[in-house]
Amino acid sequence: MSAATVTATAAPRRRRASGLAAGLVLLAALVPVLAFLSITQGSRDIALRDVLDAFGHFTQSSSVDDTVTVRLRVPRTILGLLVGAALGLAGTLLQGLTRNALADPGIMGVNAGAAFAVVGSITLLGVSGLGFHVAAAFVGALAATALVYAVGSLGRDGATPVKMALAGAAITAGLTAVTTGLLLTDLAAQQQYRFWQVGSLAGRYAPIVTGVAPFLAAGVVGALLCGRWLNALALGDDAARGLGVSLGRTRVVLFLVVGLLCGAATAACGPIVFVGLVVPHVARFLCGPDYRWVLPYAMVLGALLLLGADVLGRVLGGTGELQVGVVLGILGAPFFVLLVRYARLAEL
Repeated sequence: MSAATVTATAAPRRRRASGLAAGLVLLAALVPVLAFLSITQGSRDIALRDVLDAFGHFTQSSSVDDTVTVRLRVPRTILGLLVGAALGLAGTLLQGLTRNALADPGIMGVNAGAAFAVVGSITLLGVSGLGFHVAAAFVGALAATALVYAVGSLGRDGATPVKMALAGAAITAGLTAVTTGLLLTDLAAQQQYRFWQVGSLAGRYAPIVTGVAPFLAAGVVGALLCGRWLNALALGDDAARGLGVSLGRTRVVLFLVVGLLCGAATAACGPIVFVGLVVPHVARFLCGPDYRWVLPYAMVLGALLLLGADVLGRVLGGTGELQVGVVLGILGAPFFVLLVRYARLAEL
């Protein structure tokens, strides 16, 4: 190939990369705007001057506005951005790993594992409190992820996408049935569990944010490094092997990253639906099939979607609020119906 030909083909790639980078920067520029709205808007509107005063008194709140801003809304905003980014990345990894356009953490057993661990800790161990729920949900989500991979790896072919999807569906059904059975035997557990089950950013204070933030940050970094592997897997197992990709090791790493992201996110906020399903499709629509771009787009879009839904729930709720899990369910259900109706699954 001549130097002129190489130059001619490289120029369009550079222009496309520049355009995608510009689009990503524009999306990222919306993050501080949404964070500002998250801190100032809600059942109690707080003026910009009062927000700045609250940060001036960060270590010691001197008014109700200071307390609401520093102790409630700032941790909630940070957690919303982290969890949204984590779920967007986790859904992208799962869809690329399983080559299934409908894959998300809820379908792959992660939410069911976290829910079972929370209910089990309440009914069988007698522990309560949000801190215990966070720890139990994190362990349960990671254990469910490991179990799905172990079951999907059985057989001569190892962990194929179809087997992992089937294993996730089966384990989700089994854990959900056991969780329901435990709840039916303990009314007190039902009262505690229902506040966690809906999926919410409300009442998540700074200790929870600092507790899960290292896990979320590690998972985000790990996910962003997986773009080349996902591109290889998208070509099929044989082509991926031909490119020198170890399928077994790659799938193990991807599942570990998914477990880390979903486990920490579900532990902190409960099972939040549709972010991991919707965001990857929007990201691919904006930037194409290259996972080296899909992953950062999904990270930013997930953060925007989750925090935006939380702000919308607070504004629409008036003196109360609609939990972010409810808002996402309302927004995501029509998208899911359209996806089932029109998605061409073979394109993944």
